[in-house]
Amino acid sequence: MTHGHPSPLNIAPGDMSNGRAMPEGGAMPEGDVLAAALLDRHDRAAARRAAWEPLWRECYEHALPQHAAFETGGGPGTRRGDRLYDATAADAVDQLAAALLAQLTPPWSRWTGLAPGPALDADLAAELAPLLLAASEELHAQIDRSNFAVEAHQAFLDVVTGGTGCLLVEEAPPGAPSALRFTAVPLADLVLEEGEEGRLDRLFRRQHLTLDALLSRTAPDRLPEGVKRDGAIDPARRFPIVEAMTPEGNGWRWRLLLTGEQPAILADGRFTDMPFITFRWLKAPGETYGRSPVMKALPDIKTANKVVELVLKNASIAVTGIWQADDDGVLNPGAIRLVPGTIIPKAVGSAGLTPLASPGRFDVSQLVLEDLRARIRQALLADRLGPLHGPRMTATEVLERSAEVARLLGATFGRLQSELLVPLVRRCLSILRRRGAIPDIAADGRQVQIRILSPLARAQAQRDAEATLRWLESVAAMGTDALAVVDLPACARFLADAAGVPPTLVRAPSPAPAGMEVADG
Repeated sequence: MTHGHPSPLNIAPGDMSNGRAMPEGGAMPEGDVLAAALLDRHDRAAARRAAWEPLWRECYEHALPQHAAFETGGGPGTRRGDRLYDATAADAVDQLAAALLAQLTPPWSRWTGLAPGPALDADLAAELAPLLLAASEELHAQIDRSNFAVEAHQAFLDVVTGGTGCLLVEEAPPGAPSALRFTAVPLADLVLEEGEEGRLDRLFRRQHLTLDALLSRTAPDRLPEGVKRDGAIDPARRFPIVEAMTPEGNGWRWRLLLTGEQPAILADGRFTDMPFITFRWLKAPGETYGRSPVMKALPDIKTANKVVELVLKNASIAVTGIWQADDDGVLNPGAIRLVPGTIIPKAVGSAGLTPLASPGRFDVSQLVLEDLRARIRQALLADRLGPLHGPRMTATEVLERSAEVARLLGATFGRLQSELLVPLVRRCLSILRRRGAIPDIAADGRQVQIRILSPLARAQAQRDAEATLRWLESVAAMGTDALAVVDLPACARFLADAAGVPPTLVRAPSPAPAGMEVADG
């Protein structure tokens, strides 16, 4: 299978269609009718998406110029960003994407886990906890051995710039270092529709594939003869296809559609969990696609770019100068060379060659530019989430900085947790269950729940732990009688949970001796 597409390994046995009906009496086959209906829906959704493309193009040109997301023409290696004079936004976008990766899904760290759900009783939860811990460790080991960090960073760049990101989660071929394979799907390839619950549950992905790529994901007898003939004549020729993901019952139906005059379904299958994880930075009411911090700062970004362009033009004038001379019939401007040692003749009484004063003021332009750059960095959170350059912080300052990060990204983190992290973990667990790497565990939220343990999620837990520690200090100051009401082992387990300590390092609560009753008061 070609990289970046759902493979037959992702599709449950018996879900793949083995062919499509042949035409009878000149009627269009049922599969072709369905393909035409899906492509018609794709075209209508693409027409609604067209209103976003000019805005996306400006955002990518000014903040992520190295990505040819919505650039017409060109190819790999094409020079981009020639009209970009100020790189403040591009640098801030890189910093924000890196901060999201470090705060949400830090590489080689435990940023998610499984825990017994509220529907289980205490005994069964205690018995299930070691099994869930082992499954969590296997999940993180598979993610760490995969290409997740590389592709997730690319998806974060898209969501910061365009407001919408997409991460494709596939099952890797047998023998690969990890059972998981990730691909950041560019926003330019996506056409999305929002469901009744506000989720992006209908997705179309547009691509152009060669004949070899088509044969790697569909049976040869399902390809039209014209496609096989044209592909054999020109192996580099690419054919337009559309991948369609539509909800169906409790899962999703995936179809590979051939576009053109004779639409056809080349392959299809069913997924239990959505393989395309789409997520948004901010969603405005009535809109399907997300809005990004780059969109909010775009007026300042464009103005700063124009100011730097004018400053550079004024600087070239200040360096080389503009000269004027009297038309005295002696001085020939075309023959003058401004090099050391040059003798320039002039008529008697003429002023000769004199410099023209520059009308621009560098001090004013620099003040305007500094204000614009500060607003850009503030909008893209570069001054809040960037690296520290000052002296080493104390523990209190570290907690305050974590609280500030949680406050800035609180609303966005809630959406990213709902649209990215939880669906991502569920999809990974589904693949690992099919591979036999973990037991048959379904994270339904009742018996088994997914816990997000990223640094951003732990910031709130750290504040709760800090409040608990202050309460314990106050109670201890009141004396031993007041301290007797505190369940110290329970407090220690709460603090361990807030700090993300592995459960294996904490002893389980000891059962009360038989026949012992706790007196009230």
